[in-house]
Amino acid sequence: MHGEYKVPGGKLVVVDVEVRDGALRDVRVAGDFFLEPDEALFDINRALEGANADLPAQELAARIDAALPEGTVMFGLTSEAVGVAVRRALANATDWHDYDWQLIHEGPQSPALHMALDEVLTAEVAAGRRPPTLRVWEWESPAVIIGSFQSLRNEVDMESAARHGMTVVRRISGGGAMFVEPQSTITYSLYVPDSLVQGLSFADSYAYLDDWVLAALGDMGIKAWYQPLNDIATESGKIAGAAQKRMVGENGAVLHHVTMAYDIDADTMLEVLRIGREKLSDKGTKSAKKRVDPLRRQTGLPRTEVIDRMVASFRDRYGCSVGEVTEQELSRAQELAQSKFSSQEWTARVP
Repeated sequence: MHGEYKVPGGKLVVVDVEVRDGALRDVRVAGDFFLEPDEALFDINRALEGANADLPAQELAARIDAALPEGTVMFGLTSEAVGVAVRRALANATDWHDYDWQLIHEGPQSPALHMALDEVLTAEVAAGRRPPTLRVWEWESPAVIIGSFQSLRNEVDMESAARHGMTVVRRISGGGAMFVEPQSTITYSLYVPDSLVQGLSFADSYAYLDDWVLAALGDMGIKAWYQPLNDIATESGKIAGAAQKRMVGENGAVLHHVTMAYDIDADTMLEVLRIGREKLSDKGTKSAKKRVDPLRRQTGLPRTEVIDRMVASFRDRYGCSVGEVTEQELSRAQELAQSKFSSQEWTARVP
């Protein structure tokens, strides 16, 4: 069995392993990481040899840590990353390069239709009727998007939202509220088979699915990192938040979507969103305005160019062809946008 894991912000770890009588055998760890002393690689292999094949990544990492000689230096590699690569090998996880990716970047659409497209396209990937897809959103109107489990009245000042012409919709993924102004927001979704994230913890899958974005931002001069669970941050503040929805079943799929602040009207955001003190305190800041630092200021680039560079970075890494939402997908999404995502029953399902 063969497993690979690209450490977010680090190097590639590769594990080849067999399982006999419930134990790991013939373990071989490799990759483009740096490790001193050289002999530590064989200590890692020996630490994993004979381990119970059901051990989680953290326990495999503990075995490695206990076996490494004092003073071992790992660069671009962690013991837990090796454990993750083992779990991915045993789960027959796939890799980004195993797929023919498709890019969808179409004209502005309504907030409700965006919510519906996320549900429909994830289901299409799960059913095998659509290849893994990166979709870049364009917004028809300003909106507040609340998480699947958030309380509507606790999160949104509906009078202020109406006064600013903002549509309020609820998405199918968890997480916090998104404040969207069409030319001030960059949003994208990844629709991927669940085999791509096999062997990863829920938390690790966030950083794994957005490692390409961190590289793209780096190319634009922004040093960014994942701040667990679901924020992309820089030294100047948060620039993006991610959320996921998993469709389970024989052929599962993962929706992973991210909203990035290209620019932001912080005063309007604070009028519309009810951002509580508790939420701010766990971020270590007293002011919501200081929590988000827009990409426009950090890059000095037009929004369209930021998007183009992000897409180019994805294409350079994994390849992708230009696609579109099919007529059947659009018809189903339009139906859902009307019957579900525009309905008060769904939007206020958590009052």
